[in-house]
Amino acid sequence: MNDVDWVQLIIVIVIFAAVTVMGFMAARWRRTGELDSLDEWGLGGRGFGTFITWFLLGGDLYTAYTFVAVPAAMYATGAISGFFAVPYTIVVYPIIFIFMSRLWSVSHRNGYVTPADFVGGRYGSRGLSLAVAVTGILATMPYIALQLVGMQAVFETMGLGGDNTLAKDLPLLIAFAVLAAYTYSSGLRAPAMIAFVKDGLIYLVIAAAILYLPGQLGGWDSIFDAAKTKMETTNPATGKPTGSFIPGEAGYSAYWTLALGSALALFMYPHSVTAVLSTKNRNVVRRNAAILPAYSLLLGLLALLGFMAIKANVNVKGLDGLANPQLAIPRLFDQEFPAWFAGIAFAAIAVGALVPAAIMSIAAANLFTRNIYRDFLKKDATPAQEAKVSKLASLLVKFGALIFVLGMDKTISLNLQLLGGIWILQTFPAIVVGLFTRWFHRWALLAGWAVAMVFGTISAYNVINPATKKHFGGSLANIPFTETQVYIGLTAFGINLIVTIVLTLILRALNVPSGEDATHSTDYLADAGDPGVKDLPELLDEDGAAPARS
Repeated sequence: MNDVDWVQLIIVIVIFAAVTVMGFMAARWRRTGELDSLDEWGLGGRGFGTFITWFLLGGDLYTAYTFVAVPAAMYATGAISGFFAVPYTIVVYPIIFIFMSRLWSVSHRNGYVTPADFVGGRYGSRGLSLAVAVTGILATMPYIALQLVGMQAVFETMGLGGDNTLAKDLPLLIAFAVLAAYTYSSGLRAPAMIAFVKDGLIYLVIAAAILYLPGQLGGWDSIFDAAKTKMETTNPATGKPTGSFIPGEAGYSAYWTLALGSALALFMYPHSVTAVLSTKNRNVVRRNAAILPAYSLLLGLLALLGFMAIKANVNVKGLDGLANPQLAIPRLFDQEFPAWFAGIAFAAIAVGALVPAAIMSIAAANLFTRNIYRDFLKKDATPAQEAKVSKLASLLVKFGALIFVLGMDKTISLNLQLLGGIWILQTFPAIVVGLFTRWFHRWALLAGWAVAMVFGTISAYNVINPATKKHFGGSLANIPFTETQVYIGLTAFGINLIVTIVLTLILRALNVPSGEDATHSTDYLADAGDPGVKDLPELLDEDGAAPARS
């Protein structure tokens, strides 16, 4: 055990205990029935309005990726690996404004809970539905792992942990167990309620940091000068500059492909779709697509904390004696702020990791239940059986994430999210294109997905971190037969489209059956109150609490 800062630890425990109580209390919040169906447990009753959805999506999308991984990447290698996240979160919202309301409509008209449900109904293919489900579960695990890495950095900074693996990971395992318990109990309502606390804490912390730290560190000129100097310094492991302060021409392709690929991938993740499908009507989705870019300002300010950590010359050496950039922001707060405020900041990061981890595990569990358990193992499963299986599956997904935490390179934890993006982006043709046309053939989509998944995984595996010598050490690689370095996920996506288009032309020329479409053209414009759309009369008032029923 290291020297524990008890002021910080007590504050974190008190706030953590408060959100845990909220997590269990959420089981009766805005209930329209018992939590014995996926609509109630996994989608919060499909009744969240604009205000709640703003916090839920904010808690869902702005995660430890935002608070730890992005500024850590800025600290370690600069703008290309870190600041691309800012334009990507601006680009993504016009994209989802166009297609997410259509997914909401067709899902509510047909009772779909997952994106794989939609794909299966649209193309009449359980195989394609299974591919989308497996991809969603696989891609979610490293994303949950990123949340746990963020929490681990906070615990280590406070002095928790030790030299052996059990002591080092015990605080994380305890937090993991608490998360699993209230997720099992309350479903999506738990992170929805806790998101209010999470966002409030984050706004408080970032406002204080941006107003206070520049004055303490000599002003923005001094901060940027320190970052520029570090990025231009030669890295002994590579013989190249440490990073990129402002990307030069050679970094343009990497920068824009990371931004575009991440933007296309973000709302393919099952947790993003789950948050959208929990809303009460189409307009809630569109309103949030219009107002969520405000979070991008927050992200930009948070990213700059990485440069502040450079100027503050924080010590990022971990318990294992190796440099760990994920410690940059926790150590910055620990070094520059009083213990009581650092404790609040650490609680904000921990809660900011718990909320999305809960939503992600729920979303992945819904995929397993609907598109593996019900489709292949028990076709006559009742809603209560589905809910029970989903609760158990949510626990297993968290254990899968722990495997990523313990077994993969965490030096730049942002790579965990980008690895998931390589996989989940390959579901874009089936989901998004399918919302507008059925021209793509189901077997062509499956083949394109398979080729892209193999290519993307092998390419990512072959990226070696020069410092740790571990595989999956980055997400950039040259386009085949060129010297142009781009995001692997976007290259795989291009291969996916080429294979899908070519095979669709061939299969249609051969008149191979394309499967039965279970949806109707009117489904894609349906709204609350229309025939066939789930009626939620108690939840139609602007976010007023519905009376609980037992």
